Amino acid sequence: MIMAQEEALLKGREQFDQMVELIRQASHDGQRIDTVERDLMRQLLGLGHTMLSLFVAQQGDGDLGPTAQTTDGRTVPRLPDKHDRRYVSIFGELAIPRVVYGSREGQKIERAPLDERLGLPEDSFSYVLEDWSQRFCLKESFAEAGHSLATLLGLRLVSRTMERMNQAVAATAPAFLAAIEPPPAEEEGPLLVVTADGKGVPMRRSVQEGPKPHHRRTKGEKANKKQMACVGAVYSIDPFVRSADDILDEVMRHKKGEDRPKPRHKHVWAELTREVENEPPVTAKEGLFCQLHDELTARNLGRDRPVVCLMDGERALWEAQRVYFSEAVGVLDLFHVLERLWAVAHCFHREGSPEAKRFVEKRLRDLLQGRVGYVIGGFRQRLTKGTLSGSCRKVLSSAIEYLENNREHMKYDEYLAAGYPVGSGVAEGACRHLVKDRMEQTGMRWTVAGAQAMLHVRALYLNGQWDDFLKFRVEQEQTRLYGDKAA
Repeated sequence: MIMAQEEALLKGREQFDQMVELIRQASHDGQRIDTVERDLMRQLLGLGHTMLSLFVAQQGDGDLGPTAQTTDGRTVPRLPDKHDRRYVSIFGELAIPRVVYGSREGQKIERAPLDERLGLPEDSFSYVLEDWSQRFCLKESFAEAGHSLATLLGLRLVSRTMERMNQAVAATAPAFLAAIEPPPAEEEGPLLVVTADGKGVPMRRSVQEGPKPHHRRTKGEKANKKQMACVGAVYSIDPFVRSADDILDEVMRHKKGEDRPKPRHKHVWAELTREVENEPPVTAKEGLFCQLHDELTARNLGRDRPVVCLMDGERALWEAQRVYFSEAVGVLDLFHVLERLWAVAHCFHREGSPEAKRFVEKRLRDLLQGRVGYVIGGFRQRLTKGTLSGSCRKVLSSAIEYLENNREHMKYDEYLAAGYPVGSGVAEGACRHLVKDRMEQTGMRWTVAGAQAMLHVRALYLNGQWDDFLKFRVEQEQTRLYGDKAA
C-alpha cells in the first residue's frame, strides 16, 4: 500500500540513516568491500521502494469530482470505493489506491485519471522491469532469467510470466519495423546485400500428438521435432575487388584478406510458418521475404544501388528471390559449392590428403574464373568412365545436379571483378546467433507463438535497435491506453 507523504519521507530518512550507520559499522569491523556492496544494494532497493511510494503519494488519488469524461466524450460517475492498482517495479511491488470512474461497480473501469497521470502500463509490470527482465530472457532460458532477476532485485517472476511478457513485447515488433526510418545515406555502403537461409527450431509436441513414445531412435531419426525458421539479413557494404588467387588464399590457405570491408547496418530477421486469424497460413519464406523486400525498398529509395542476393542452392529461396527482388544479382554461396567439391574429392582421394586438396583447388579455380561448364563436364566424364561405388556415384551425381541447377548464379569471375561478396557468412552467422544460441539451448522446446516472439525481439536486440524499439512500444501502448491524456 502507498504510504502517506509524511510517512514516506520519515521512512526514507530512517533508511538513509541506516545506510550511513552500515558504512560506519563496516569500517569499524574491517569488512570486505564486496560484502558492504551487497548490503548497500539491498538497502538501496528498500530506499528506492520508499521514494517511489513518495512519488506516487504526491500525485494524489486522481479524483476529478463526481463525474468525468471518457475518451469518447461520455460522462461517467465516480465509483464509491477506491480501487487498488498492482504495480511491480524494480524496487518491489506497490498497491496504488486510486479513484476510478465507470457505470457501476463490477463493470469495466472506464477512466482512471491517476493511471493516466503516472503513465501506468497495461500490465502490472513496470516498463523498466520489462526491459531488464527481457534482456535476460533474450540470452538465457526463462527460468534462468527469473533466477538472475531474483538474485539481483529479490523479485521472483516465474517462467510463464516471463514468457507471457516476451510475447506481449514482441507483438509491437512488426509495427516498429514498419515505422523506423532507413539508415542515413552517409552511413551506407555502395552495395546492398540481402541473404537468407533456414534453421530448425525444436518444437513442443502438441496435445493431439500425445506423449512421446519411448523407443531407441533409428539411424537418422531426430531426438525432437523441428520447424524450419527462415532467417535473413540486409546490409550495405563497400565493393571488394578480388582475384581467383585471393579467394583461393582465403579458403584453401586460410589467409584472411586484408582491408576486408565490414557490413554496415546489418539487420537480421527470422520468421516461422504460422497461422493468421481468418487467413491462410503465412509461410516462413513469405514472412521473411516480405520483410526483406520492405527494408531493401526503403534503404534503396531514390538511390538505385546494385542489390546482391547471396544464398545457398535451395530452390525455394531462389524462387522467392525472383518474386520479391528480381532485380538483384543472384550469387550462389561459394562455401556451399566448396562443400560439394570436397565431397567429390573424397570419392577419389583420401580425406586430408594433398591429392584431395589439389583436386578441390583446381576445380575451385576453374569456377572462380567462370569455367563452370568445364567443371561440370569433367565430373560427368568421371561419372560415365570411372568405376565408382554406389555411394560415390550418388555424391558425384548430386554435385553435377547442384552445379547445373545453380549455374546462373555462379558467374564468380564477374562477381569478383565487380567487388561483390561471394560467401554467405552473414546468413549462417544469423542462423547461429539469432536462432541456435537461444532457441536450441539444452532441453528447450517451443510453441510457434513463443518461438516467433523470441525470434522477433532477439533480432531487434542483435540489430542494436532494442532501446528505440522499447521507446516505440511504450509510446504506442500509452497512446492506445490514454490517448491525448497520456503522461
